[in-house]
Amino acid sequence: MSKTRVAINGYGVIGKRVADAVQLQPDMELAGVSDIVTDWRLRSAAGRFPLFASTDDARIAMGQAGLSIAGGLDDLLAQADVVVDATPKHVAAGNLPRYRTAGVKIVLQGGESHDTTGHSFVAQANYHTALGRDMTRVVSCNTTSIVRVLGALREAGLLAKARGVLIRRATDPWESHLGGIMNTMVPEPRIPSHQGPDARTVLPDLDVVTIAAKGAHTQTHNHYWTLQLTRPAGREEVLAALRAAPRIAFIRMADGLVALNSTIELMKDLGRPRGDMWEVAIWEELVTVEGDEAYLTYQVYNEAIVVPETIDAIRALTGSAPDAVTSMTMTDSVLGMRQDFLAEAIPALPGGAR
Repeated sequence: MSKTRVAINGYGVIGKRVADAVQLQPDMELAGVSDIVTDWRLRSAAGRFPLFASTDDARIAMGQAGLSIAGGLDDLLAQADVVVDATPKHVAAGNLPRYRTAGVKIVLQGGESHDTTGHSFVAQANYHTALGRDMTRVVSCNTTSIVRVLGALREAGLLAKARGVLIRRATDPWESHLGGIMNTMVPEPRIPSHQGPDARTVLPDLDVVTIAAKGAHTQTHNHYWTLQLTRPAGREEVLAALRAAPRIAFIRMADGLVALNSTIELMKDLGRPRGDMWEVAIWEELVTVEGDEAYLTYQVYNEAIVVPETIDAIRALTGSAPDAVTSMTMTDSVLGMRQDFLAEAIPALPGGAR
């Protein structure tokens, strides 16, 4: 079977991680990456895979910077079956005409609106609805976590409605020198914040309201949820529903994982590339159930959580994997995802199998 040829436009926080993940997949081939920068970001990629220039001006600048360029964006698209656009927010919408002309399948990221593609994607929730489509949008990091966690409880017949508070990181770590938030917290200007409505682009009947604020930190987001259950339930039943879901892993304060930074340090100690965490990390001790109400808190690594979803979106659009179980099993096994970070690494399979 021939491999799916993947082009990546935008070699930033998400693009470089998707590039690495594509190279690991047995059924995919990285055709190359395209960008407009000439600094350390692209220089670090030189020699690892073909580099392309997204614009004519960028092609000149890259040549002057001594970068070896294989061609322009159109040249890259001519060699690809799928393009993953990981350019900055709102840039991707302007690239769509070029992608359509090239006849490639298109995967956008959560910075673009749902209306841009008409379809939003989280693998465990709606993989089947993306099969054979021309394009989709992998939702944002926070929205991905919402669909994974709340979707798992809804799939178990436990969730009636959810109300969440999100403490978001202020900026990406590598841009923290450009500005950010110090010694304060900045509420988002409206309730609900955009993540709840965004989750409904994947799960239309999900009863969810989110409230968000930016905190004075740069690594990961933190969610706090109050959940109305469909009936009185026991704590173990709620935990079992979460354990049965893919891409959710438990952490424990008893293990010293008491804050956002400690979890990130653990990822580095586990040898994760760039210290990435693709799973949603739920604090096990804090899952609390009282009658028909439940409470929990979890951590979202904004730089990496959408990477496995992007890989699955590529397979869905091309039809190279017939269903979510097939694609997610392959993705999660290749990446080495876990259901418990301090247990032996066992691929997390949809449906709770190990």
